[in-house]
Amino acid sequence: MKVLVLGSGAGGGFPQWNCNCRMCAGQRSGRIRAQARTQSSIAVSRDGEDWILLNASPDLGAQLRAAPALHPRSGLRHTPIRAVVLMDSQVDHAVGLLSLREGPRLQLHCAPAVYEDLSSGLPLLKVLESYCGVSWHPMPLTPEGGGWREVAGLRLQPVSVPGKAPPYSPRRKSETLGNNAALVIEDPTTGGRLFYAPGLAQVGAAERRWLDESDCVMVDGTFWTEDEMVAAGLGSKYAADMGHLPQCDGPRGPGMLRVLQASRARRRILIHINNSNPILDDDGPERAQLARLGIEVAFDGMQLDL
Repeated sequence: MKVLVLGSGAGGGFPQWNCNCRMCAGQRSGRIRAQARTQSSIAVSRDGEDWILLNASPDLGAQLRAAPALHPRSGLRHTPIRAVVLMDSQVDHAVGLLSLREGPRLQLHCAPAVYEDLSSGLPLLKVLESYCGVSWHPMPLTPEGGGWREVAGLRLQPVSVPGKAPPYSPRRKSETLGNNAALVIEDPTTGGRLFYAPGLAQVGAAERRWLDESDCVMVDGTFWTEDEMVAAGLGSKYAADMGHLPQCDGPRGPGMLRVLQASRARRRILIHINNSNPILDDDGPERAQLARLGIEVAFDGMQLDL
């Protein structure tokens, strides 16, 4: 199985267009060594020919132009993208669907709650019906997994994980099942398995099992600390308020680093990294700590073979 990271940043990317925090200003000025990042999305393929897009960020057009594996190959119009799977209905994971409007009918896999949000509060799917059209493949979610499905030669297992619905959703303040998904992707030929969870608010027994049973895990790397946005003067919300588990332990319990240290996965990778997170500094002490723990930081253009 081939995995291609199209974008590795959180909402707004890095540096964020209107942000002058220490990290964004440092990257622009060259005071810190940090790679720019677009908003998070990955693509997976069994054979390098047919690809599945996992999330569709607002930066999708630029991401596709930068990825030769996803360029058209034959005829006047062509795409190797066979399907799109959405983990949630967040703006930074869904708006890129509009960039696919010139292509063939969109094969969309998502949970019913996500489909409802994108048909009402943020009616992207209604707009797309006037262009390419959308075929919805419902993706039921449970913490134990919603059943395996085969897409483009890969086996997919959607899993309900703790998280937040987007601010525009009527379920924002509720704990409705299906607001947030993770995905287990398995290559039936090699047995290689990836666990992809760019938004993860908590890690319980079910999530630990998926982490342990995968060769590679690519998980929520949004914040370094619980109070990161507040301490930086960038907002009033804490990581938990936005549905993210920070890397460091905090008042709410163990952080993502402790979770990943306990995981039996061969490769452990952080993705969906907010512009305020100090792990973006290649030479910073936080990045050095990750290196000592054997935890990687995703970057745009990163490629994996499982």
